[in-house]
Amino acid sequence: MYSESDIDSAVQAGALSPDAATALRAHVAALRAVPAVDEESFRLLTGFNDIFVSIATVLMLVAMGWIGNMIRLFAPDHGPSPFIGFAVACAAWGLAEYFTRERRMALPSIILLLAFAGGLFAGLSMLLLSALGLTETGPGDERLLALVMAASAALSAGGVWLHWRRFHVPITVAAGAATLAALLLALAVAAAPVLADHLLKLVLLAGGGVFALAMWWDMSDRTRTTRRSDVAFWLHLLAAPMLVHPIFAGLGMLHGEAAAAQAALVILIYVVLGLVALAIDRRALMVSALAYVLFALSSLIKQSGAVDLSFGLTALIIGSALLLLSAFWTAARRQVVALLPAELAVKLPVIDRLQPA
Repeated sequence: MYSESDIDSAVQAGALSPDAATALRAHVAALRAVPAVDEESFRLLTGFNDIFVSIATVLMLVAMGWIGNMIRLFAPDHGPSPFIGFAVACAAWGLAEYFTRERRMALPSIILLLAFAGGLFAGLSMLLLSALGLTETGPGDERLLALVMAASAALSAGGVWLHWRRFHVPITVAAGAATLAALLLALAVAAAPVLADHLLKLVLLAGGGVFALAMWWDMSDRTRTTRRSDVAFWLHLLAAPMLVHPIFAGLGMLHGEAAAAQAALVILIYVVLGLVALAIDRRALMVSALAYVLFALSSLIKQSGAVDLSFGLTALIIGSALLLLSAFWTAARRQVVALLPAELAVKLPVIDRLQPA
């Protein structure tokens, strides 16, 4: 199975002519009766060997973390050693030199990138906390703790940037954006600790920034035929929960049953998110909000008296609606985009494969 970025890479290498690549995409789109751009393709598996290597990779990384914990240099008398994270990060980079740079295996590359970023951040955080004697924090340490997290995030962002320059794994940009968002949030809380009480609002603002970055990558590849589309996919996947969770948490959806008006508002917001998802041709927003709308609709059905059937009816209604939308996604997109201003519509992903980019 080959992704759009694989075909683009083959064109760049001269293995396929641009005309042959265009003909291949048109043929596949005709077989599926769906434009390739609406498939929202990204490469995760090239074969079962990806799963095999991924399992072995996880075992190797766990082993390296275990061995790293044996290095007690700069470590407190009790508790984990910073070298857990550093050992994992070093092993992840080393393995990426072969499985990412040489073999270009998708799933192992994603695991190795996440392990590198997470291991580097964890190692730096534990090292700085140990150096400052903050292995056990107490009241009044919030600002210093936030500064430590900010410093760790900044250094980790640098490491993620180096990883991108070396390996160009599409998810790397999303990992860097997440690290940068964590850095900005930590700096904000360090500058004004009172902002810790408004963390969800800050996450919402950060999510808006990540969403804007995702749209920038998307608009640079409206036909979704290059690696830039894969980068945008992971950015949208990161932005979606950062936008959706604060909105629904602010509506009180995390506390008890939803009132009728509250549930109706949640469903209305989900419809709006669905329209946005159709316009930008990304489904991440709808998936991220799915749990909340299921909860809201189930609450409405319970309040109508059908307590025993609430979950079944909710799943039937939402599942049927999503399947219907999936079947008519392109037609629905065409209607939504037609309602938008022309200057905005021409920046969104193309609707038909013959539409000029």
